[in-house]
Amino acid sequence: MAIKNLLPIALLALVHFSPLAMAQGSACAPGGTFDLSKWKLQLPTGKTGSPDEVSASELKGCNGYKSEYFFTSPDDGSIVMKVPGSPSTSSCVTTANSEHCRTELRENSPSKWSPSASKNRLFGDLIVKQINDDRVVVGQIHIDGSISTKPVCELYYSSKGDLTMGVNRCRTCGQNTFTVGHVPVGQRFTYEIRYESSILSVSLNGQAFQKLDTFNLENPDSYFKAGNYNQGNGPTEVHFFAIRVTH
Repeated sequence: MAIKNLLPIALLALVHFSPLAMAQGSACAPGGTFDLSKWKLQLPTGKTGSPDEVSASELKGCNGYKSEYFFTSPDDGSIVMKVPGSPSTSSCVTTANSEHCRTELRENSPSKWSPSASKNRLFGDLIVKQINDDRVVVGQIHIDGSISTKPVCELYYSSKGDLTMGVNRCRTCGQNTFTVGHVPVGQRFTYEIRYESSILSVSLNGQAFQKLDTFNLENPDSYFKAGNYNQGNGPTEVHFFAIRVTH
């Protein structure tokens, strides 16, 4: 079993990572206080259809990558992920298969895994600081690109604080939506998404897991994503205190 943690180093010391001071704040890139070694970063900048990406090696360390869209909060030590809006309201760019901009971490080691395996889990601890309209995806499972351009599921947080999970009905289909819960905007919360032993489930704030129908997806190879995948036209800002992936 491999465990990949994206946690402040003060907590990572418990699992044998070298300590660094959280007081470094925004002067230090997120890679200086969080372990980003198993991820790559996708950004709302770049060329149309080809957004900028930042590798794990470029994210590493206090002098690693940071920008106006990805930095360490000087107030709470979290990773801040910002998106300026949509292509129609800002200069942000999207991937070839999406209409929406993102600042989002993409699991990159492993680059894919099987939902039939015994353990595939994504945990997030976060606050949605800014959302003006529509929704933002704060966590998702995506089907491996060799199979489909669609997600397995996306965890949406709305401007009213409602959390829902959209689950694709098949590898090329649209989504059915399931109610997950409610968290007021600006309030910290946790989620955990599991897709293991061929069962998809989600938990909010440590509550009982809700099993979700996977329809005709048939367990495609997949990977996790977490961050700020803006679904609306206004700017969004999400702060992550922890992201933990377990296989």
